[in-house]
Amino acid sequence: MKDFSYQALPMRVVFGAGSIKKLSEEVEALGLKRVLVLSTPFQEELARDISRQLGDASAGVHAEAEMHVPIESAHRARAAAKAANADGYVAVGGGSTTGLGKAIALEFGAPIIAVPTTYAGSEMTPIWGLTADGEKKTGRDPKVLPTSVIYDPDLTLTLPVGMSVTSGFNAIAHAVEALYAPDASPIISQMAEEGTRAMISALPLIAGNPGHPGARSDALFGAWLCGASLGATTMSLHHKLCHILGGTFNLPHAETHTVVLPYALHYNAAFAPEAIAALQRATGAEDPAGYIRRLSVELGAPASLRSLGLDDSDVETVVDLATRNQYANPRPLTEEGIRGLVTAALNGDDLTSSETYIL
Repeated sequence: MKDFSYQALPMRVVFGAGSIKKLSEEVEALGLKRVLVLSTPFQEELARDISRQLGDASAGVHAEAEMHVPIESAHRARAAAKAANADGYVAVGGGSTTGLGKAIALEFGAPIIAVPTTYAGSEMTPIWGLTADGEKKTGRDPKVLPTSVIYDPDLTLTLPVGMSVTSGFNAIAHAVEALYAPDASPIISQMAEEGTRAMISALPLIAGNPGHPGARSDALFGAWLCGASLGATTMSLHHKLCHILGGTFNLPHAETHTVVLPYALHYNAAFAPEAIAALQRATGAEDPAGYIRRLSVELGAPASLRSLGLDDSDVETVVDLATRNQYANPRPLTEEGIRGLVTAALNGDDLTSSETYIL
């Protein structure tokens, strides 16, 4: 076995159906007295239910989380946390809400308890992201890593199938990049492979029966592993592109990850043989990139960036931004290669015939 280093992230996880009932215990165990409950407007009702459950330990609800965490949204949330004299935050929802909690913690450093209702995986990483002036910037800081995570599959039972599918492929994207990251380790690679396998197995069952408790539990477990894999490794081309597409063009987060993933994986495949072998085991497919694309489309996910709002005239902007301050990536990033990748994803080209960016 090759030499490696592995830094375990400090966190407590409570997993299981009905585990939201243990939230008050987590708040008490952390010594918190006034926690601000965060959510999107869409999940405000759930957030208020949780606030009532917390009783006097709740400092109220701030239901203004937005996709890609605009800096203006972060400023409002920080002001709300300060006004409420909050000493911690409960982030109820997906990546947008967890991201908002991280934006507050980045400023004030108070603990976050994450309660995921999607498969975004942000709750497992010390990565923050803020969008300002049409650009999404990210960074790593241990103080934004949630202190506790409550994974309750019951909270995902009402997640619509379409959102479940794209959120699930978003999680798989985290695992895929962890498999070929320059700082990958055998520990993380096993987590990434198992997380991919769990998600790939669960998503078709959820699409056929959204209330399937076993599939919902498996998917949430897969999201945990995929998110933790990303949290312990370096992001590469896929996340670079998605940050550009989200921050600059405001494309929807999970849907964009779902569309871009197979093309970015295909771009890197010849340069990441160990990652491809792991994904072959996890998916049972000889061509993981092609399989992931076919499965996502079969389950109803968007098939192209054009369907999400990107246009031909946007391609050169993406190419320019993607080749600046390059992320670590198995295959060198060239203007020609990125242009071919983005164009193929824009049009939803069949990977077997997309030769423009294949060596």
